[in-house]
Amino acid sequence: MRLGIHLPHVGRKAGPDSIRKAAIQAETLGFADVWVSEHIIVPKGAPYPPSPIFYEPVLTLTWAGAATKRIGLGTSVLVLPMRHPVPLAKELATLQNLSQGRLIVGAGVGWMKPEFAALGMPFQERGRRMDEGVALMRALWSQDPVSFATELVQADIDEMRMLPHPSPPIPIWIGGITEAALRRAVRLGDGWHGTRLTPEEAAPVVKRLRGERPESSFVISLRHGWDGKDEAALKGRLQGYRQAGVNHVMVEPWEREIDAWLKTVERVAKAGEGLAG
Repeated sequence: MRLGIHLPHVGRKAGPDSIRKAAIQAETLGFADVWVSEHIIVPKGAPYPPSPIFYEPVLTLTWAGAATKRIGLGTSVLVLPMRHPVPLAKELATLQNLSQGRLIVGAGVGWMKPEFAALGMPFQERGRRMDEGVALMRALWSQDPVSFATELVQADIDEMRMLPHPSPPIPIWIGGITEAALRRAVRLGDGWHGTRLTPEEAAPVVKRLRGERPESSFVISLRHGWDGKDEAALKGRLQGYRQAGVNHVMVEPWEREIDAWLKTVERVAKAGEGLAG
């Protein structure tokens, strides 16, 4: 099982030096990948995210990628229906090539209705826009020239060119734990990236996904937030995920100060010792 770690790009701990230090630390400690999340604009007083200070994910990963050599770069998750897929496809292809193939795109439909409204995107269409966006980006990444007839995304793409294509192809892990997200992962995904499940809750989901997507290239991943209080409990949870058949876990520390964050990351690495393979 591979182990990833979230980057400190949210809240008062976030900043260029913090992100760079954390990315280098994660690579040195042997984590498989570093991860970022996404909110573009949020309502005043919203209970989540915990801070309106929220560095943009693709640029954050570009910064982290420039400071490292080997570690993977992942999004947990990009809210694809909030974005126009054409410029996003260009940005992601560029990051994949500049990082020499280290990108994993976790993508979800989102949940914050005021954020969609602020961006001028229809909230009720987000599921269908997600499906069309994934198909459009994959066409842009693989065809030259490319033609693609859209139904929801405003785009007229007829014998157009977008180069360079990403090399290797960018894996897309579908995020979410709803029934629609699980069906979408089976239908469209190169993997599934869930959250907020215990090992016991994850086991039947893993069994279902493995039954429908048995190929080893389909990755089953979970995100887990950790308060830093009980290292033994974290180790037990990671072992439980591995026993359930999970291939990858990304841990998100909850510390608000960068020094405490970096120390917690060291403890996560220790808890994950012996879980690889």
